[in-house]
Amino acid sequence: MDEQYRSQRGGLALPPRGIAYHWTPEQQIVGYRERARIEPVRVVGRGGQVRRFSLAVQQISPKWHFEGKDLSVDDYMAATRASGVIVLKDGNILLERYGLGRTAEDRWDVQSVSKSVTAILLGAAVHDGSIRSMGDLVTDYVPELKGSAYDDVTIHQLATMTSGVKWDEDYVDPNGLGSRQWKEPYVNEVNPTVSFMSRLPRVNTPGNQFVYSSADTDLAGIVVSNAVRKSLSEYLSDRLWQLFGMESEAYWIVDAAGHERGGSGISMRLRDQARVGLFVLEGGAAGGEQILPPAWLEQATSKLVSSSEGSGYGYFWWLYKHGFAARGHAGQAIYIYPREKVVIAISSAWLEDAQPNRPDYWKMCETFCEAMRVTAAAYSDTRFRAV
Repeated sequence: MDEQYRSQRGGLALPPRGIAYHWTPEQQIVGYRERARIEPVRVVGRGGQVRRFSLAVQQISPKWHFEGKDLSVDDYMAATRASGVIVLKDGNILLERYGLGRTAEDRWDVQSVSKSVTAILLGAAVHDGSIRSMGDLVTDYVPELKGSAYDDVTIHQLATMTSGVKWDEDYVDPNGLGSRQWKEPYVNEVNPTVSFMSRLPRVNTPGNQFVYSSADTDLAGIVVSNAVRKSLSEYLSDRLWQLFGMESEAYWIVDAAGHERGGSGISMRLRDQARVGLFVLEGGAAGGEQILPPAWLEQATSKLVSSSEGSGYGYFWWLYKHGFAARGHAGQAIYIYPREKVVIAISSAWLEDAQPNRPDYWKMCETFCEAMRVTAAAYSDTRFRAV
C-alpha cells in the first residue's frame, strides 16, 4: 500500500480489485475516486484547448418537498452520499458542490453512465461511415459470434438491450452471469466478453423484450472498436475529449485482454461529466464539426422500447417525462432537459442493496433533479465569473 497515498487521503487503504458491489460503504468512497489506482486502465487523452465554464455569482439553492420533509441541496447530498453535483443552464454553472472529501480535481467512476458514452461512440462511428447502419448485424463486426445466440442480432437491438440473449445483472452472487462474465479469463486471444457471451442461449426473439444487460453494452463497445480499428479510449479521445475541450484526462477500465468494457468503467472529473451532457444537449457537435448524425441522435434519445424504469429506453439512454438520462450504479447520472437547456451531473456512493435502512435513492434523485430543473429554468441572474 502506498503510504504517501494513505497520508494524503485520510489514511484509508484502497479497496480490493474486482466487482465494487462487494465494497463496504467506506471502501466505496475511496474506490470510486481512485478506481484507476485499483484496476488496469487506458487513458482518454484531452486536447490543448479547454472549454471553460462560467459560474453563477449567486448559486441556486432551492428547497423542495420529499416524503413529508423540506429538503435542501445539503440535505440531499448528505442523505444520498453525493460526492458532486453540477447544474448547467445554457452552458453556465448554476450550482457546483462537492462532498465525501472529493475536490473538483478528483475523478470518479461513473459506472453505467459509461453506457451512454458508448452510445455516443456508436453514433460517431455511424457518422464516420465505420458502421454502415444500426441495422447491421453484430456478427458483421464481431465474426467470432457467428453460430451463437447473437446470429441475426442487429446493433440496434444491442443498443436497445433487446438482443434476446439470456442475461442477469447479478454481480453479488458469484454464480450470476454478471459476476462470471466479469471474471472470464483471456484464453486463445479471444476477447473474454465475446468468449463468455458466445456460450449463452437465446431466450427471447431479438427485438421483442428489453432486458437490462451490461454484456450487450460491452459487445456494443467491441463492435465500435472493431469498426473504427481503435481502442474505445483512443476513439473517445479523438471524437469527444479533445474536440469538445474536456479539462482533464479520463480513465477507462480494461479487461483481462486489455479491452475497455463498453458498459462501465470510465472515471472522469465532475465538470467533464457535465460536458458530456452538454455535448449531447448541443446536438453532438464539437470543434466545429458534427460528430453525431442529428437524426441518429434524435433517435438515440427517443423512446425505442419500453423499459423496466423511466418512460422508455433509447440507445443506452433512459427516457423521462421532461428529458433523458445516463444512469450508473450507486448514484452516477447525467440528466439532460432539452427544452430548458439544463444539464445535471451527479456522482455518489449510494449504499449497496444489502445495507440496512437503505432509502429509495433513485426516487430521491429524480425528485432532486426535478427541483433543479424547475429552478434552473427560471434563473435570470446575469452575474457570472469565469472558472
